[in-house]
Amino acid sequence: VITGYSFNKDRVNNVLKASGLGDLLANDHLNLNTILAKDFENGTDLSGGQWQKVALARDLYADGKIEFLDEPTAALDAKSEAEIYQRFLKENDKKTIFFVTHRLSAVKFADKVLFLDGGKVSGFDTHTNLLQTNPKYKEMYDLQKDAYL
Repeated sequence: VITGYSFNKDRVNNVLKASGLGDLLANDHLNLNTILAKDFENGTDLSGGQWQKVALARDLYADGKIEFLDEPTAALDAKSEAEIYQRFLKENDKKTIFFVTHRLSAVKFADKVLFLDGGKVSGFDTHTNLLQTNPKYKEMYDLQKDAYL
């Protein structure tokens, strides 16, 4: 805990759960006083996916009106990614959220998709409509989808 800094413990626990870190705190040696840096005595490090969840928790706690997320789930497996998007978007349903991703499985969570091809806007619509109207978007989506089959 940082001296002179106060926080709402219930809110912290809620955002940790919403970001997918609730189980980690409940089942591990970590708590709200754990130092997250191996360079310090008794410090610990997290996996890449866990660090992404910490970043999402910080974002939720900050409670901004507009959020910009760049590859927010790149270090997560597909199941964790889906869970995070569902929880994060539910907790932020009154906000405008922009997220950049190369994992097209995540776009189903977006209201609108801005599709870039060669650095130029090639489509702006719902995922479903882009699949029907934008051959390049459909091709890229199908390539990623087929990799899971």
